[in-house]
Amino acid sequence: MNTDSFALRHIGPRENDLPEMLKTIGVSSIDQLIYETVPDDILLKKALDLDTAMSEQEYLEHITELSTKNKLFKTYIGLGYHQSITPPVIQRNILENPGWYTAYTPYQAEIAQGRLEALLNFQTVVSDLTGMELANASLLDESTAAAEAMALLYNVREKEKKKNNASKFFVSEEILPQTLSLLQTRSEPLGIELVVGNHEDFDFSEEFFGVILQYPSKTGKVHNYKEFIQKANDNQIKVAVAADILSLVMLESPGHFGVDVVVGTTQRFGIPLGYGGPHAAFFATKDEYKRSIPGRIIGVTKDTDGNRALRMALQTREQHIKRDKATSNICTAQVLLAVMAGMYAVYHGPEGLKYIARKVHNGAATLANALEKLGFEQVNDTYFDTITIKTDATKIKFLAEAKEVNFYYPDDETVSISINETTTVKDLNKIVSIFSEAVKKDFQKITELETGNKIPKEVARKTEFLQQEVFNKYHSETDLMRYIKKLERKDLSLNHSMISLGSCTMKLNAAAEMLPLSDPMWGNMHPFVPVEQAEGYQIILKKLEKQLTEITGFAGTSLQPNSGAQGEYAGLMVIRAYHESRGESHRNICLIPSSAHGTNPASAVMAGMKVVVTKSTEEGNIDVDDLREKAIQYKDNLSCLMVTYPSTHGVYESAIREITSIIHENGGQVYMDGANMNAQVGLTNPGAIGADVCHLNLHKTFAIPHGGGGPGVGPICVAAQLVPFLPSNPVIKTGGDRAITAISAAPYGSSLVCLISYAYICMLGVNGLKKATQYAILNANYIKERLNGHYEVLYAGERGRAAHEMIVDCRPFKAKGIEVTDIAKRLMDYGFHAPTVSFPIAGTLMIEPTESESKMALDQFCDAMISIRKEIEAADKDEPNNVLKNSPHTLEMLTADNWNFPYSRQEAAFPLEYVSDNKFWPSIRRVDEAYGDRNLICTCNPIEAYMEA
Repeated sequence: MNTDSFALRHIGPRENDLPEMLKTIGVSSIDQLIYETVPDDILLKKALDLDTAMSEQEYLEHITELSTKNKLFKTYIGLGYHQSITPPVIQRNILENPGWYTAYTPYQAEIAQGRLEALLNFQTVVSDLTGMELANASLLDESTAAAEAMALLYNVREKEKKKNNASKFFVSEEILPQTLSLLQTRSEPLGIELVVGNHEDFDFSEEFFGVILQYPSKTGKVHNYKEFIQKANDNQIKVAVAADILSLVMLESPGHFGVDVVVGTTQRFGIPLGYGGPHAAFFATKDEYKRSIPGRIIGVTKDTDGNRALRMALQTREQHIKRDKATSNICTAQVLLAVMAGMYAVYHGPEGLKYIARKVHNGAATLANALEKLGFEQVNDTYFDTITIKTDATKIKFLAEAKEVNFYYPDDETVSISINETTTVKDLNKIVSIFSEAVKKDFQKITELETGNKIPKEVARKTEFLQQEVFNKYHSETDLMRYIKKLERKDLSLNHSMISLGSCTMKLNAAAEMLPLSDPMWGNMHPFVPVEQAEGYQIILKKLEKQLTEITGFAGTSLQPNSGAQGEYAGLMVIRAYHESRGESHRNICLIPSSAHGTNPASAVMAGMKVVVTKSTEEGNIDVDDLREKAIQYKDNLSCLMVTYPSTHGVYESAIREITSIIHENGGQVYMDGANMNAQVGLTNPGAIGADVCHLNLHKTFAIPHGGGGPGVGPICVAAQLVPFLPSNPVIKTGGDRAITAISAAPYGSSLVCLISYAYICMLGVNGLKKATQYAILNANYIKERLNGHYEVLYAGERGRAAHEMIVDCRPFKAKGIEVTDIAKRLMDYGFHAPTVSFPIAGTLMIEPTESESKMALDQFCDAMISIRKEIEAADKDEPNNVLKNSPHTLEMLTADNWNFPYSRQEAAFPLEYVSDNKFWPSIRRVDEAYGDRNLICTCNPIEAYMEA
């Protein structure tokens, strides 16, 4: 065995498993299977131009060497990013723990109660600090959240505003620059007109539907917005506030003043800077907007026995239901980072947060006083953590960088300094020494922090926060460690068993890929430092762009989009810009097959396009005749086609090149959804099938962990004609010569986790990447054949093969009174997370095993599915008291004195022999979704306070 081979560790089936697997499938070799699965005309004729594989040890030495090229200056740039302290107990037990980072989105609530409780904590923190009634379980970054706030306020305009087509949105000139850029990106396709100006001069005209303010402002000044907000309310103009969450410990909550939405980032609650991300944004609003809020909400409900239970609430707002009527295309949250931020609040509690906030504020005040003694003008009469100095900025910059210090320089006469949690008295003295050198004066050394008093009394926080028990109970490391472990035990993750979710590609997240994320040389880099200080990052990000460009067969890549849905939107906006550059801005028709992901039509509408749905054939393929007919019908206005390949039905459609040609012949571009890129790498690519742009889910194909529902990364790769339009950033130059405005807040999106995909590609190498794809197809077809005769697979290729996933039809079991949900819940008793339920077709399971799962894991899953099939046969529609309808079975049920079920305890909990070797116990019985939506509770209040009498 070649112990240097990462592919050998990543790919599950062993060499001696192959004969039996191939025999089961009915082929003599993997090459024959690929021949029978992938259309010959799209197969790559030569190998990808990528490096050979590194061993894990070689990679770790390589990444360590690159880390030394990063120059970690003391950085006080601010602009929404501040170095913070990740408590080691959180780093070790969450960030570095596969029990947390390999979990899937908590759609199956019964085996996700730990994550759900951690997210409920997060929502409670946000609601308490913002003063709003409702918060979601995180968005992608502050700027994206601000853009979502604008869209929400537009959608919930008063009737009179809609009648008069009020479409102006006022943006304070003191908004963060990256947020302004993203608002510009999002506003234009929606028909919203941005007006940027001084909020003190705003006239509250009836043409405006909303405003957004920064609190504190980008210069650090703390404004008293009370009167402004009152006037806006009087004029039916809705108000959003982008707030610094740590400042809200000392500043009165915006909700207290009557605003409609509060957004921001929780990065400074213990999350590494990571050169821009990932960081969990927050979005809080009024209860009356709960049907319009973007993202996910965790709610409290009860289970079958009436016990408190948590689940994702209001799921009907998800894009796969609303499609082109969806108010947002958000599908990825930043769950892992939200969990960490929530735990930061649990660990420190309200008193700990007050201590940290006061320390930061006192540090800023102490520094301001010291600089004023040297004769410098500090212009902010109010502030929380940021002071603004009027001086020769060029001179200060030269002296500061010589001492490895970064400030922010808005212009040649201004230096902005933002103090953070890590700033010490020693650091303050170093800052003062730089300024003293500039004026050649001695300074009096700071020995202790002075008490700051630069928070205006009118906006100083008077309301209590985080009084719930959870934030006042776990302040020792021992207690927090045990609390985290208690929650972890309630969740089924990849470290327990296979998660065979179709379209979601839950593959191995290798330890060697994850290790560098804990290195401060990667974690403590601010996204807006001069690029020459981030040489290590720049080398990796440029190399990753080049690797992804080669893998997709395109000409350029942008890593900026930090979710798959955001990648969709970015790709469509680049297509839009391309048409506009050719004087064809009227091209706004987007063709989308009926089987597409729900985010596709939502993204198209957000990009200002009109969705036209094309039909599918009985075999589940795109109806080429219908597509051609619609392409010709709309040829004068055709913008693009959105297509998933292999299809959402798990099939390589042989007509794909004909399909892309039809679109090009009629003036459109082809966007390929990269959700199923796991079945393309090394065999074919978007360039080969004739696409023009695709997004890639790095959290699927390229091994970034799902983290319980995020982080995700969704870069876009584009053909040559689209390269000039790749997205920009207002602070650090990125993108093409004719770049669109920003797609996410940071120049390169979630840079820190891009290290994982870079590692994946480097360690698999050109041959390993292709092998991974081949084995993904092998594993899927092995499951398909093992389940043959027990379940019907709905779609297959022309030679009867699945791609990397398949759809199993569970609708016939309705005759036995069994729904697809019953099968999903029963799988928990067998130790498995359910495959994807009812997507893309209601009443089905979509199964994708990935290449990482061993034959042993595949066989256990198949044995479980076959055993469940026998249980279905034994079920009686008129007698719902059966093992499927009562699933999942909890430890509490099994150990109760009474057992009122017509089957044994062993049948319930240990249906197959392997289960007893590693039993996973769901912590609750089946959740009551309807009760939870009728009684929406989204904070940590005890359930007893809300139970119906």
